[in-house]
Amino acid sequence: MNRRSAFRRLVAFAAGSPLFAQSAGVDAAADDPILGPINVHEFEELAKQRLDKLAYDFIAGGVEDELTLRANRDAYKRWFLVPRVMTDVSNVDISVEFLGLKLDAPIIIAPTGGKNLVLPNAESVMARAASASKTLICTATGVERVASEGLSVTWWSNTTGQRAKDAAQSYMRRMEDGGAKGIVITVDNQYQSNRDRNNRNRFDYGYMRDGVPKPGAPKPKPVNPARPAMWQPHTPNMTWDYIDWLRGAGKIPILLKGILAPEDAELGVKRGADAIIVSNHGGRQLDGVIATIDALPDVVDAVGGKVPVLMDGGIRRGSDILKALALGAKAVQVGRAPLWGLASFGQKGAERVLWMLAAELKLDMALAGVANLQSINRKMIRKV
Repeated sequence: MNRRSAFRRLVAFAAGSPLFAQSAGVDAAADDPILGPINVHEFEELAKQRLDKLAYDFIAGGVEDELTLRANRDAYKRWFLVPRVMTDVSNVDISVEFLGLKLDAPIIIAPTGGKNLVLPNAESVMARAASASKTLICTATGVERVASEGLSVTWWSNTTGQRAKDAAQSYMRRMEDGGAKGIVITVDNQYQSNRDRNNRNRFDYGYMRDGVPKPGAPKPKPVNPARPAMWQPHTPNMTWDYIDWLRGAGKIPILLKGILAPEDAELGVKRGADAIIVSNHGGRQLDGVIATIDALPDVVDAVGGKVPVLMDGGIRRGSDILKALALGAKAVQVGRAPLWGLASFGQKGAERVLWMLAAELKLDMALAGVANLQSINRKMIRKV
């Protein structure tokens, strides 16, 4: 028996498993390389091989000593699930509804900078993956190209803010008129952070638009080279009044992304936010801040059920998602994970990663004895 025949037999055997009882997430032959990586970690390893080092470090890296980057992953190891048994989990429903939306799974594509470091027009490619996966994409650059092609895409617009009220309200009207289902304000990006990997690599932030120059190609004129502790303002004058500016120009939901302090969550709700997203920017802004899964319970308590709470940070497994849901998250956002799929196999790779996370979540819920998201609660999780 050759290796290909052995692999086909293995896949045929796996087809009887709960994960393969659904679609495999993509149309693929049994020996298609896209079925090679068996989890998100392996997609990252493959992406690392295929990407330029500058591109990989930009996406994978954090800020300074990367304490928070590692903490986001390590924190899941301290939270353990307590499953229930003798419950009927013949059918498991992972769909979710909030803010007027219904999604097949509580998994949203997070806004991520530098997608074009992976491949050209990557935002449009990722939007197509979101549409095919029947999920929502949060994007800073919009989905105009995909929408103009007639493809149905559910999306939120992401912004780090505008310094003037007129500009903020103009932005709100454009996004609402363009079909956005919500505005996600990134509130923790006042200045460019101090990212050692980028500084060491002499990364130029201009590469985020067109990608890293190919070996042997003429080197473009520097646009914005990374420098240690560079002082580069984004929107340092943003205050809670920004919510009022947007609300005065449109009616779609406003979500605050980058909340870690319960006090800020409570203030955000009082000032009119429609949802809170617990996030530390993937460990890419201030180093040494709390891991998001650890910050989540206090934020949920502070909000008190008035608005949905979402979370991102370090999610690589369905069990990570289940833990976040048990601690009160309505849904999660994933940023790096679908990018690893995109870097490995393009649009189909991103779809495969999204399917894999949803399939793992469904199986984990079944093994934990919960048949739907409404049955998930804090009684099924402990910090050890």
